[in-house]
Amino acid sequence: MSANTNCSKLSVVVIGRNEGAWLQRCLESVRAMRCNWDMELIYVDSGSSDGSVVLAESLGAKTIALTPLRPTAALGRNAGWRAATGDVVFFLDGDTVVDKDFAVAAICELDDPTVACVWGHRREMFPRESSYNRVLDLDWIYAPGPAAFCGGDALVRRSALVEADGFDESLIAGEEPEMCRRMIAAGYRILHVDLAMTQHDLAMNSFRQYWARATRAGHAYAEISRRFAGSGDPFWSAEARRNRVQVLALSAMVVAGVVASVLLRSGWPAAAVLAALDVLVLRTAWKARWKSTNAWTLLLYGVHSHLQQVPICVGQMRYAWNNRRGRRMGIVEYKQS
Repeated sequence: MSANTNCSKLSVVVIGRNEGAWLQRCLESVRAMRCNWDMELIYVDSGSSDGSVVLAESLGAKTIALTPLRPTAALGRNAGWRAATGDVVFFLDGDTVVDKDFAVAAICELDDPTVACVWGHRREMFPRESSYNRVLDLDWIYAPGPAAFCGGDALVRRSALVEADGFDESLIAGEEPEMCRRMIAAGYRILHVDLAMTQHDLAMNSFRQYWARATRAGHAYAEISRRFAGSGDPFWSAEARRNRVQVLALSAMVVAGVVASVLLRSGWPAAAVLAALDVLVLRTAWKARWKSTNAWTLLLYGVHSHLQQVPICVGQMRYAWNNRRGRRMGIVEYKQS
């Protein structure tokens, strides 16, 4: 930490809901952090039934127990930072383990008054435990430098949180990017640094979990892009539109191949479609080679990059359907303690 860092106290805010052993591992990693300043640990619970609050208290955390009718991560994070007394807030999810050196190495970036948020690398703890963990680990990898947004783990200047009035508690996903865009509009910068920050335990072992997580991402794309559509920052509008177009094009290509094979009584049209899909997968894998040197991992990542577009599109359509009827989706949980 640089000597002139404008931080006299760090507040670590951990949020969770039925995290079980993940929470204990997270809180113990926070206690093991290298720290050159006063530090407080706050755990915000969103209606757990597994004794998480008692566990957090036993590990020295100040606890806040919420019982919302519609729990969201944003509710927990807001409750945490508003109760915090530090100049900088370090947000963590309860299923992560923090690198003991990240905060002390990265907090000096907040010496620049234009930087509101600093975040580093989040990686999967057990990438070889399942194919889902393996490919989604690569989704966490971003190039260092100025960023459009941060994830759930990040160091954030408290004064910037006050100015932005924190996270939007109505969002069930995408609350961090949405807040970051408002901070950027206010003149702040979001900075991604080339430092290990957290390890995350995705614990994904089924296609059902994979589908649920991707539909949640689609919901976030649709809701947040709609919110920014009329502003000077059409955030995620291109991504949301690209997803819809890609799914439509791929669906049309597959249907055309099947229909042509049936009408022509030949397997060549279907084979041509399969070959085209293979080319798309290989092209994506090749472009992602900066993220991994493992050929099998890159191949799986290529499949994932296109396969996930379907549930993402379903998530977008579900949001649109509910929005037209004035309904709000509840939190989407894809794993259990």
